Amino acid sequence: MLRRKAFSLLKPIPLMSGQSNLAYKFIHPAIASHGHCCHRRSVDYRQRYKTHPGSAGGRTISAPQTKVMAEEELPGVLILDIGGAYGVLENLAALLKKHFHLITMKEFLQNKKEMSKKIQSIFVFECRPTIDRELLESLPNLKVIGNSGVGVDHLDLKMISSFGVKVTNTPHAVADPTADIGMALMLASARRLVEGCQIAVSPDTKYFAVDWLGVEVTRATLGIIGMGSIGYRVAQRARAFDMRILYHNRNRRKEEEEAVGAHYCEKMEDLLQQSDFVMVVVNLTPETHKLIGKKELGLMKPTATLINISRGAVIDQGALVEALQNKVIRAAALDVTYPEPLPRDHPLLKLSNIIITPHIGTATVQAIHMMAEEAITNMLAVLNGQPIPSEVFPK
Repeated sequence: MLRRKAFSLLKPIPLMSGQSNLAYKFIHPAIASHGHCCHRRSVDYRQRYKTHPGSAGGRTISAPQTKVMAEEELPGVLILDIGGAYGVLENLAALLKKHFHLITMKEFLQNKKEMSKKIQSIFVFECRPTIDRELLESLPNLKVIGNSGVGVDHLDLKMISSFGVKVTNTPHAVADPTADIGMALMLASARRLVEGCQIAVSPDTKYFAVDWLGVEVTRATLGIIGMGSIGYRVAQRARAFDMRILYHNRNRRKEEEEAVGAHYCEKMEDLLQQSDFVMVVVNLTPETHKLIGKKELGLMKPTATLINISRGAVIDQGALVEALQNKVIRAAALDVTYPEPLPRDHPLLKLSNIIITPHIGTATVQAIHMMAEEAITNMLAVLNGQPIPSEVFPK
């Protein structure tokens, strides 16, 4: 995984015991079709999102300051594993150990009776471990599930809430890197960078064709579907390219649109018809499932590009294949698909007018670390009865 390669630049940390791959059922379905007491701790609870010249993107998240405590006194946090193909990165495990007693799924399964009493929180990393009813019923002291990332479509919020367990996410840490990948995909697709690289390095290339052309992003029209924190940051970046910015959102965001000079489209159809680039930045919900289908693709300009940095299931991929094959739209650039990865014989992988990246919107050293810090802040806030910075509520 690319984010694991990024972390290989950092000093490795010795692994804890019990790291072997776990039972198949605890791997997320996208990979494998898978009376409460709380010990109060002495915590100086502080959460700071401040600008700092040395921080990535001018963002710094400070985890709560805690007194040094013995491991057995720390609240237990359940994780899938440490290291390996699906476990928490070793560096993040070391960060979690400063505030929690780490318990892997293997350790939990080997000694359920003892471990179930200790576990008060679950740290969900890369959609793992899978949170199902059986797991929740076996954790009587569970208080909070801290999701690393903003999307929670892999969590059944209503079911979790019925157990009296809170869910948190990390919206502050993901906005900038995800907006960056959206701009990167737009630029790469517009200028056909992937194709160009292949031509430049091919042993069969004898000359560069003069009629091999891309399109310009500068002064083009960008339509953003979803003006949340990520969509807003995309708009901020688009201003630097003198782009005309349109946006569609459930609710009009006047403050944001004035700040970036964006124009609100109450109807998504109006945005689709006018945009040279359409970027989808919405949460996956029943309402947004296959939000972009054959009808919506047919409304787009034949010269337009579709960019998806939200969730794969937001787009009807069958309709997208047809649209790209029949030149209904110029191109597509996707950081997300459904499933992930796509089957190796999927027709999207055979098209030349598409770019697909392996869900790397937050795959930076800085973002992964900040998400862990934000998740830790959220979980400790719940355990200590403090205001929760980023709680997610069932709808």
